[in-house]
Amino acid sequence: MNRPLASDVAMVLAAGLGKRMRPLTATRPKPLVKVAGKPLIDHALDKLRDAGVARAVVNVHYLADALEAYLGQRNEPAIAISDERSALLETGGGMVKALPLIDTDPFFCLNSDNVWLDGPRNVFAHLSDHWDAERMDALLLLVPHARAFNYRGKGDFHMDALGRISRRRSGRVAPFIYSGIQIVSHRLLRDAPEGAFGTMALWQRAMAEGRLHGLAHQGLWFEVGEPQMIAPTEAALERY
Repeated sequence: MNRPLASDVAMVLAAGLGKRMRPLTATRPKPLVKVAGKPLIDHALDKLRDAGVARAVVNVHYLADALEAYLGQRNEPAIAISDERSALLETGGGMVKALPLIDTDPFFCLNSDNVWLDGPRNVFAHLSDHWDAERMDALLLLVPHARAFNYRGKGDFHMDALGRISRRRSGRVAPFIYSGIQIVSHRLLRDAPEGAFGTMALWQRAMAEGRLHGLAHQGLWFEVGEPQMIAPTEAALERY
């Protein structure tokens, strides 16, 4: 049976420097780089809106004025800004700083540069169907290599029969790639370090406790981290 969305609030991570996307990010933040006719962040926000997520908390740092001005033109979902102009806090620190603006537990969290096509269910409904607060601190949407376009890496995670995930070992290939989309419980963020830190610090603890889980994406996912990845992504989107 299809369940309601696990949350009507999402955190959209948009504060990064976008170094791999240079020179396009010399004069604009990466979330405003266009793919298939619209800025990357609109791909994420439109998916949230279409899924029924009412509010998005977006963190800003690099060229923050331009990004905040652009977001001010949107009505759906409603946007709240988590201001990191004074210091870039990375993914984990960004979530911690934004927590006062997030009034639901759990909440969705996603990268602002994600481009994907849904499977039979949109990814937020798909994650919600499998969310179990009793067993999970976070549920990550993972992509098999066969569904990942432009990806050249070795994968990120292994997943067991119960959905618990573990990191790829050095020098090995892992079958699943982290899509940049997850459901996060406030419990994951407990006793978090101060200042800037990556989410992996929190995931490591959850993995050790058996509370970091994964879910295989049933649609397609596109890595758009470098300028040369834009054209093939646009061509694939036209085909599908």
